[in-house]
Amino acid sequence: MWVFSTCLWMSALVGSPLSDGTVATPRSADFELARDLELARDLALELAPAGVLDRERLVALVLARNPELDAARLAWMASQQRALAATALDDPMLGYSFAPRSVLSDRVRYGQEVRYSQAVPYPGTRRLRGEAATAEAEATRQDVEEHGLVLVNLASRLFDDYYEIERALEIITDHLELVGSYQRIAAARYAAGVAPQQAMLQAEVELTHLLHDRLALEADRREVSSRLNLLLHRDPTDPLPAPPRSLPDIAAPDHSGLVAATAQALEARPEARRLSAELEARRVETRLAELAFRPGFEVMASYNSMWRESEHQTMVGVAVNLPVFKRRLRANQAAAEAQVGVTLHELEALGDRIRAEVAILFSEVEEAHHVVGLYRDRLLPAAADQVTSALAGFRAGQASFLELIDAERNQRSVRLAYERSLAEVHRRRADFDQALGRLPGGGSLTGLDPAPPADGGEPPGSQQQPDSDQENAR
Repeated sequence: MWVFSTCLWMSALVGSPLSDGTVATPRSADFELARDLELARDLALELAPAGVLDRERLVALVLARNPELDAARLAWMASQQRALAATALDDPMLGYSFAPRSVLSDRVRYGQEVRYSQAVPYPGTRRLRGEAATAEAEATRQDVEEHGLVLVNLASRLFDDYYEIERALEIITDHLELVGSYQRIAAARYAAGVAPQQAMLQAEVELTHLLHDRLALEADRREVSSRLNLLLHRDPTDPLPAPPRSLPDIAAPDHSGLVAATAQALEARPEARRLSAELEARRVETRLAELAFRPGFEVMASYNSMWRESEHQTMVGVAVNLPVFKRRLRANQAAAEAQVGVTLHELEALGDRIRAEVAILFSEVEEAHHVVGLYRDRLLPAAADQVTSALAGFRAGQASFLELIDAERNQRSVRLAYERSLAEVHRRRADFDQALGRLPGGGSLTGLDPAPPADGGEPPGSQQQPDSDQENAR
């Protein structure tokens, strides 16, 4: 189970005040450099508590530090506040007027009027507006989770790329030493007159290719490191801990679990939940369009000093709008109903895509496991035996140096492909987990919820709307 308290603690630690309650401020370039180095060291410890990069902690820190995800969380919080605003009454109107010719007149009293009015929608309208806005807020929340899954999948895949590149560099280093030893054997045999000079030249060419491969891999490592730092909101050149020496074994999927996995994906995918929330919002908007055929009200009160009788000076009243022009109202109702149909069809199409995606990724995970088994059980031993046989034949004068180099090149290719297949299992499994709406390894995204409102109240989406629209929700 993924632990998100660590990542939240880290995000608080990076911007925390000092122990005496004061906030550190930069006093010089040296101070800023020392502070940055200390923060980088703290983050490195969080990423690699055991001295090597940890996938789970990497994912947690990406969720805690990535500014794109912070922006998505704030957008959700804004939508929650709009859900509260949707249930409020409109601001009341206060008016004042006077008779200008009565200001300096000595024949009539000063004439003035004060008027107050408040618009009140038809009962049930504000409640439905709140339900629609709450459903829209839930759709925004699912956008946050969908974006979080995308970032987590990217971080996990980059982690596997980082592992694969590091292992490839080790293999290249091993084969540089191996080909160097072959070159020394070829030189000794050439000096003894039992091998041609061509053998040494072939070894030199192979060493040059290996050096080029190492340079290319080092460039790839810098690129992957920069992209990981980007996800972590760090400087692209900041160093990262070394990846682990090996990746954990992942059990091959059981084909009988495909039906259950598909059902889980249909229920847990943020895209499906977002469309379900949007469908609820569209249905509520249809009910609002029906209520638009009902009248709205305006209550008012006024005081007019120009009436001589005091009983006539104070007035109260009510106004009702008359929805008599039905063409606009019917068009709005038809449009709302059409939007319900649009969202329903989008939800059906998404369900089809999810089923196909889960089935395809399930097969790809199975294939990746089979490939790893083939390399581990058959190709790696065969490539090692080929090198041993070619080396023995070259020493005995029964095989050419080119055959030995070909055997070495094949072994290197097989070793690189094996490490690539190991990383590919984890990459495909991460894609499969994303298709199921979960983090790599099966974790949930419960840590993506934003902080509660500043007043300590419950999130707007969890509050009951008032049953009576006569209660002011401002």
